[in-house]
Amino acid sequence: MFGTQSQRDLPLEFQSQIPILRPSIHTRRANLTVKFQDLYGFTVEGNVDDVNVLNEVREKVRQQGRVWWSLEANKGANWYLQPSISEGIALKSSLKFSALANAITLKRLIRKGIPPVLRPKVWFSLSGAAKKKSTVPESYYNDLIKATEGKVTPATRQIDHDLPRTFPGHPWLDTPEGHAALRRVLVGYSFRDSDVGYCQGLNYVAALLLLVMKTEEDAFWMLAVLLENVLVNDCYTNNLSGCHVEQRVFKDFLDKKCPRIAMHLEAMEFDVSLVATEWFLCLFSKSLPSETALRVWDILFYEGAKVIFHVALAIFKMKEEQLLITHHVGDVISILQRTTHHLFDPEELLTVAFDKIGSMTTNNISKQRKKQEPAVMKELDQRFRRLNSLKLDDK
Repeated sequence: MFGTQSQRDLPLEFQSQIPILRPSIHTRRANLTVKFQDLYGFTVEGNVDDVNVLNEVREKVRQQGRVWWSLEANKGANWYLQPSISEGIALKSSLKFSALANAITLKRLIRKGIPPVLRPKVWFSLSGAAKKKSTVPESYYNDLIKATEGKVTPATRQIDHDLPRTFPGHPWLDTPEGHAALRRVLVGYSFRDSDVGYCQGLNYVAALLLLVMKTEEDAFWMLAVLLENVLVNDCYTNNLSGCHVEQRVFKDFLDKKCPRIAMHLEAMEFDVSLVATEWFLCLFSKSLPSETALRVWDILFYEGAKVIFHVALAIFKMKEEQLLITHHVGDVISILQRTTHHLFDPEELLTVAFDKIGSMTTNNISKQRKKQEPAVMKELDQRFRRLNSLKLDDK
């Protein structure tokens, strides 16, 4: 598998994973567009300024890696799995203080980024995927894949249709081996949860998980914990009711956090779901450079779905002045797409997301969801009735 880790010394491997990008002297003089591969094999286009940003980011990643290695050396390889004060475990005062200190340290570290080589094990542990996997027989995934071989469903047909369209041109994903691995993960999950089955967007999420995790099976369990524990219910079901709720909640937060932008877009009759739906369904995997998207996912798997709202709002906030002078829907879409595709510096994005957007608690988001659910369900029911009426008219 592309990006599979070997048993080499991790700090050395970590250093080798993060190359310095060096455009030619001719490219630097002409300020031409350059193409290069990022850490996960995606071809990236940018100018020399973008390359300089990436090199600065990668140097910060190296420095952050040294912090993680130091903590592992001092506290042990799995120091971040020590009991937390929120788990209801009876701890002595000294242990409570230690757990609190660890939690604060961990949250700060994760927001600064998990070193790529540690990402698989940290995600797997902290997201709850390891715990979820431990509740079933060891052979669960292999048995599931064997049981689904040769079975054809609407989900498998759609998966087969989407495989070649998932990150085309990637050196591993766009190969027979990559297609086969992605298909097994997606088909396996479609049988695990028939309510979800398969929804377009999951192919991009699962593909990126495959590039990060050490094994195909670990990618499957990360997908399971993401859909079953991290994200809102019904986000990927047939009627996408959860996704519709998220879009309404996001619009509410845009009104509160970025009122000038919200008023301007409303005057233009611009529906924010035109851009935000893909962000929420694909978790920025299609829109942000992979190294930036995975920094978002670092926080998502630890802090939960509120992170998606923070980041989505930050993208609008970063381009507030440009958006306020737009007059056409197409211009808004163009600005946001250009912004996301060239966000090579995750620090810039995440600083706005968490320092300038303001607090959004999971509890507050849950209240907003409950507030929006009745209207969404009513709208979906009306749509269903109209479709049935049209079908009857055709007969």
